[in-house]
Amino acid sequence: MKSNQENTTGSIDLIWGAAEIAKLIGRSPRATFHMLDSGELPAKKVGGRWVAERGKLIRFFMETAA
Repeated sequence: MKSNQENTTGSIDLIWGAAEIAKLIGRSPRATFHMLDSGELPAKKVGGRWVAERGKLIRFFMETAA
């Protein structure tokens, strides 16, 4: 499930939940949980759910691929 949140600089596209993050990054949910728990991904836990900014995840994988 994704949600758009606005701030003073514009719109931030947030990805809510490890399963949705896994879909975006093309990994299994299990591998994604491991990456989230170990701090490998730029995401935070909010109210017991993982949340990540779409742009930060994409930049993260673009930098590690280069």
